[in-house]
Amino acid sequence: MPTEGKDKNMLELHPNYIEKNGRAEFVVLAIEEFQALRDQLEDLEDLLDLRNAKKEQAEAPTVTLDQMKRELK
Repeated sequence: MPTEGKDKNMLELHPNYIEKNGRAEFVVLAIEEFQALRDQLEDLEDLLDLRNAKKEQAEAPTVTLDQMKRELK
């Protein structure tokens, strides 16, 4: 969860580790922390998708607003 004094986009997580044979095997998070983490990951995916789409369309032809208005009349 965001905390004061930190970047508002940073999450403060309180993981609980479950060990198996002396090694961390699983992590348990509070549901609120898990949901906040999932939301941030979804936002990151959206941002990456947008950046990729912009790169793909970087060389696409464009028209000005005035040109589009004339074409739509």
